[in-house]
Amino acid sequence: MLVRLLVASLLVIAALPAHAQSFPSRPLHLIVAYAPGGTGDVVARIIADKLGPALGQTVVVENRSGASGAIGATAVVNAPPDGHTLLVGQTAEITVNQYWIKGLTYDPKDLQPVALATVVPLALTIPGKAPYASMAEFFKAMKDSGKQFSFASAGTGTPGHLAGEYLSAKLPGKLVHVPYKGAGPALNDIIGGHVDMYFPGFPPVMPMMKAGTVKVLAVSSAKRADAAPDIPTVAEATGFADFDFSLWQGFFAPKGTPKEVIARLNAEINKILAQPETRQKLTDAGANVVPQSTEQFAAFVAAESAKYERIIRETGVKPD
Repeated sequence: MLVRLLVASLLVIAALPAHAQSFPSRPLHLIVAYAPGGTGDVVARIIADKLGPALGQTVVVENRSGASGAIGATAVVNAPPDGHTLLVGQTAEITVNQYWIKGLTYDPKDLQPVALATVVPLALTIPGKAPYASMAEFFKAMKDSGKQFSFASAGTGTPGHLAGEYLSAKLPGKLVHVPYKGAGPALNDIIGGHVDMYFPGFPPVMPMMKAGTVKVLAVSSAKRADAAPDIPTVAEATGFADFDFSLWQGFFAPKGTPKEVIARLNAEINKILAQPETRQKLTDAGANVVPQSTEQFAAFVAAESAKYERIIRETGVKPD
């Protein structure tokens, strides 16, 4: 698939009009809507290192965090639609916030999909000292113990929160939600055994899993993690066939950006994703590399938006 995308990308670049081939005319800014060190930030910097030389311009990564990604997303919506300012968009600000945050300061439809880069599974994580080692044992413990089990999240409305609520809705014994202010405190309490379960992004859990301070019983995505192919998906481990949650990272431009510029960016980003060195770095970070055409990415975003609208409606979960 990567080879086919590379060939298609080269053909697209050759066919672009002269004004698109003159793009970019100044440095590019990649806006990450979260603090440095997160998965989106890591993906942005790995690709920026290659995108700058490919385009013949400096590419600057800027972190504009806050309001569940709304601050960074709003900044890109309001930027000139010329391809020089892009959002490294993720699940929350593109597909969840519109159904979760009242008075949202931007409309996700004002962000044009450019290219999907990576999909990061959530990891169904339990304390390392927990006595069970599989989803079947975990569910049996929930059924037999007679106590109320809890699940952590990095905050209400996050994919990890919604994944926990969706899992809880499918179980005979409901899980109690314990929201935290960020992934760090939630992981600390999982390690300490103060909560029973958590759905964090897979990358920060990998070293903890290897150290034995936590156990990962399954990943939440439809596909197993490339970095840990022995760990089953939740769907495989439970039979809940429609269980599919992930954190994904893709590039978005302000609405109205010329289609030729969008095509050029998509082609260059897909060429970078096809490079073995880039693919290995992203896989080592716990991400699955998923290059797509602009049309495929737009369809992916639409499907994700519809999914989260349905999940929020069906579970009845509301902002705290």
